[in-house]
Order: sequence, then C-alpha cells, then structure tokens
Amino acid sequence: MSMRLIKKNISIFLILIVSFSLYFCKKQENTTYKVVEINDGDTVTLVMDKFLGLIIKTERVRLIGIDAPELGQQPWGRRAKNYLRNIIKESDWQVRIELDVQHRDKYGRILAYLWDKKGNMINYLMVRNGYALVYTIPPNVKYSHLLLEAQRLARQEKLGIWGKEGLKESPSDWRKETLRY
Repeated sequence: MSMRLIKKNISIFLILIVSFSLYFCKKQENTTYKVVEINDGDTVTLVMDKFLGLIIKTERVRLIGIDAPELGQQPWGRRAKNYLRNIIKESDWQVRIELDVQHRDKYGRILAYLWDKKGNMINYLMVRNGYALVYTIPPNVKYSHLLLEAQRLARQEKLGIWGKEGLKESPSDWRKETLRY
C-alpha cells in the first residue's frame, strides 16, 4: 500500500471518529425532542434518536398524571387531541421531557411530564383548560398536587369537559364499558 493511500485511510478514519464523537456528545446534551405524532389527548410520539438527519428511533410517550377522553368519546376525544396538537405546534413541535419514578408503563410507553419551549408543563395545561382529568398512579406523583389544583380550577370555571355539554363518563369508565373482551 502506498503512503498516500495509508494517509487517506487514516484521514477518513479520523473524520468518522470525530463525527461519531460529536454525535454522541450532542445526543447527551439534547434536552428537547421533536414531536412527530399526536396519538390522542395524552400520548405523543417523539423522535428519540437521529443520525445525519435520519430518524433512527421514535417512542410513544404517555403524559403522566392525566387521562384525556378517548378518541371514541366524541366530541371530547377529538377536542383533547386537537388541543394537545395546538400546544405542541405553538412550541414548534419541540418538547422537553421529565421522568418520574416509574419510567415506562405496562405497554412500554415512556411516562413523562412534557414541557413546552416557554417552560409550561403540558400535562398541567391539558387539565387546567378542561381537556383531561387527573389520573394519578403511584409512584409517579411528583406534580399530583399541581394537577389536582388545575382540575379544581377547571371545574370551578366550568372549562372544557366540566362545562354544560361536558364529558358524560370518565375515560377510565368508558374504557371499562367499551373495551370489554
């Protein structure tokens, strides 16, 4: 092998090492994630891994502490999903996630509090504006007091699902009745 070819191969190897190093350093510092899908009023899909601009891995993320109406609970299921979409859109489809004690649910979804680019907790906004109920499942109770206060205020002000034409049945009761096997 000629000296020129050896130098060329070493240069390519060094470029690859630097590229991978930069990728992994950047990944560790990355605190925001791109939302690629709004699944319903309490679940979104995030890009968790990209390399050279290509999506490598996505994950479903379930918002901790809330239960939005199911899509079959019309019109509130669709309204909750649309409201969540609007919040995420206003955040340029970028969110920060915060985990609690339990990181995944029985379906393998990541359990998280989502934060918009302004620093607002999206879980809180969903409850406070009447598009979701508080749904606390220990050990993930870090913000349960805030969510309960948000629900109290939404009910008091008759917002969203708490209004005159509000939700007739909680999402958990609806699931029990509708999803029987």
